[in-house]
Amino acid sequence: MRVKVISSGSKANCTLVSCGNTNILIDVGPTANFITAELAKENLSPKDIDAIIITHTHSDHIKGLKTFIKLTNAKVCLTEDVVKDLLPYVLPQQISLIGNLFRLNDINIELLDMSHDVPCHGLIITYEDKELVYITDTGYVNKKYLPKLINKDIYIIETNYNEKMLMEGPYPYLLKQRIISDSGHMSNRYAGSLLAKCVGPNTKYVFLAHISEHNNTKDLVLEEVKDELKNVDFDCSKLYLTDQRIACEMIEI
Repeated sequence: MRVKVISSGSKANCTLVSCGNTNILIDVGPTANFITAELAKENLSPKDIDAIIITHTHSDHIKGLKTFIKLTNAKVCLTEDVVKDLLPYVLPQQISLIGNLFRLNDINIELLDMSHDVPCHGLIITYEDKELVYITDTGYVNKKYLPKLINKDIYIIETNYNEKMLMEGPYPYLLKQRIISDSGHMSNRYAGSLLAKCVGPNTKYVFLAHISEHNNTKDLVLEEVKDELKNVDFDCSKLYLTDQRIACEMIEI
């Protein structure tokens, strides 16, 4: 399994997951040119993408889709609750309807229902004996999912905001309330506490994702997540910050 966080933040989100000869994009928020350039660094082109999984239909996750889909033969994998919102971006024949459990070649993918203000899904991707958890854009993670999330190889987890920066910042009151609500986003502290319950001996990489450019800083993300992890046996050198303008290096497990 190879993973590259191409972009992650308030304005654009996209992650490449390559398992054997199958290449998946999770969300298509950046421009097609940006994604194509990052794929080229891995000797891939849009034609090499087999599937695009859209977690939800907020613009930072789909802005680049309408243009990118013209460059690839990939199927856009969607649940029924988001299809109607994506039809302006993709043709019906480009859509593959999926359920909460589906298989793509030799990859198993499970969708987890997130708590956001539109239908939204997290992912557990399993290839051979390797497992990736991808969770962003949710106010909280239902405790029923916790047993499924423990001791995975890779986590891509939202650390959207610092509570003090958000509440003292320039956002309107109603927007602040939306962000901190159960259908909003995860704070640094919440994400850190979730990771403290999940990381284990198999965990090799934790990507701290979807960092707000107005309500957070990378220093605060690391400080607060590390503080939440201080009482568990975890090497914090395995924490990696993501960026919406600069792609992470491809990692392989």
